[in-house]
Amino acid sequence: MRIAIATVQVPFCKGGAEMHAERLQSAFEDHGHQSDILTLPFSFSPPKAVHQSIDLWQTDEVQQLISSSCDAIVALRFPAYLVQHPRRVLWLLHQHRAVYDLWNTAYTQNLSRSSEGYVLRQRIQTLDTQELNRYRHRFSNSTTVTERLYQFNGITSEPLYHPPPLAGRYYNQPAKLFIFCPSRLEDLKRQTLLIEAIAQLPKVFVVFAGEGGNRQYLETQIKELGLQDRVCLLGHISQSELLAFYANCTAVFYAPYDEDFGYVTLEAMLSRKPVITCTDSGEPARIVQHQQTGWVCEPTPHAIAEVIDWCWLNADQVQEMGMAGWEYYQSLNISWENVVHRLLAAIE
Repeated sequence: MRIAIATVQVPFCKGGAEMHAERLQSAFEDHGHQSDILTLPFSFSPPKAVHQSIDLWQTDEVQQLISSSCDAIVALRFPAYLVQHPRRVLWLLHQHRAVYDLWNTAYTQNLSRSSEGYVLRQRIQTLDTQELNRYRHRFSNSTTVTERLYQFNGITSEPLYHPPPLAGRYYNQPAKLFIFCPSRLEDLKRQTLLIEAIAQLPKVFVVFAGEGGNRQYLETQIKELGLQDRVCLLGHISQSELLAFYANCTAVFYAPYDEDFGYVTLEAMLSRKPVITCTDSGEPARIVQHQQTGWVCEPTPHAIAEVIDWCWLNADQVQEMGMAGWEYYQSLNISWENVVHRLLAAIE
């Protein structure tokens, strides 16, 4: 079978969504199918660019080209899921969050206060409710995404987890005294919470990995707090370096705001390391079992500092929590084999 994966691509930005599509393509091919990723460039702003992207996916030329080139489609992201095909399945990574759960928050102030933003919001919500209802089978990336889709559009879907990109390669080493925080340096990832927490603690070290638009701001914050000797912004690191930092850290900090899924939580569990997350962090807060496989604390520097301080004083229990996280991951039956089986059953 020729299976197309419909998604979008922000130019020169490769993150979890792009890795997700690539691994899904490989999984289909591993099971004897032909698969290709069909993508168009996308920009989150300004509203005019988002409208143009919607229009492009709805043109007769794009619809005909895609529908005639494959036997089935798995659609992942807005607005790629507007594509039409008689055999299509939705596996929703997330909707256009700026007009849903992030609307009227600090993350979308300019959009939420503009007339262009209101027009865009109305168009997207109407289109989503109309088009996503037409899918015969709907999966989502996580329970968080499923709940959002039902909350805002009244549409049901089924959560379907998948493994992180390097599953099978994560390993564990005796903990060294540092906290590891791998993720894009963006407002939603909230690295500032950890930096402010570290400022309250002596002799605690933090390693950040990842690039993003907030790097300069974080560098300034680290300098102003006098943390240059204890907080390191590594930027982009190799896969082997990523695995090594996971393996050797004391714990992993991952406390984004209302995260859709987030590989970091699962990567930490596969590395047998506990996770520090927050009550409003979305899917990580659902996956982490408080004081069993990590901590789900209030999103304040003080609460995070208390957890880290406890880690430094209770090394044996921290190690046990990391092992409990690994065991919990194994119980979830997360595999590409399961994903392919579920998607193919829906296509058929």
